[in-house]
Amino acid sequence: MELSPYAQGGWRLLGDPRRFPRRPFAALLRAAFRSLLDDPRAGLDDPDLKDIDPTVLKHCHAAAATCILEAGKQKADISAISTCLEDCKLDKERIEQFCTEYQHRELVTVVSFSIGRSPLHITDVSWRLEYQIKNNQLHKTYQPSYLVTLNVENSDSSSCPDVSFSCTMEQLQDLVGKLKDAAKSLERATQM
Repeated sequence: MELSPYAQGGWRLLGDPRRFPRRPFAALLRAAFRSLLDDPRAGLDDPDLKDIDPTVLKHCHAAAATCILEAGKQKADISAISTCLEDCKLDKERIEQFCTEYQHRELVTVVSFSIGRSPLHITDVSWRLEYQIKNNQLHKTYQPSYLVTLNVENSDSSSCPDVSFSCTMEQLQDLVGKLKDAAKSLERATQM
């Protein structure tokens, strides 16, 4: 099981007992599982989290949620999760705490990925070129980027929000290449 560098950075912060003592760590894990499995609108309003910097808190919540989703998606066992978290410099106690929480929720995780969810189907794509002159810190950037909107539909429900993202030319070229590879693989699979 692998996590993105951003998620690994969040787990490194979570592994630091000075930034996240025992109670805030446990509260953040509960919040991450709750927001994914019980109530998507659940926030980070636990009193144990009030002393944590909001930016760090959001980063760490995203890291925990990413790990939960990856583990559920890959149906990862405890040893794979432990290895992944060890790579992020978590101590044995925190790894065991996460794995215990994951085991209690594992059945729910697997079920939540399989009930009532079908893949989105892309029906149309629109894009436009954006040229960024300054970023939010007012540094001059002069970077072109593409704003891409995928119009999607889901067979489970009548309406789905469009998927929008911004990317550089290199990222867009990479995406197009991967989509072409996927289309070729699908074409070969249907010819068998």
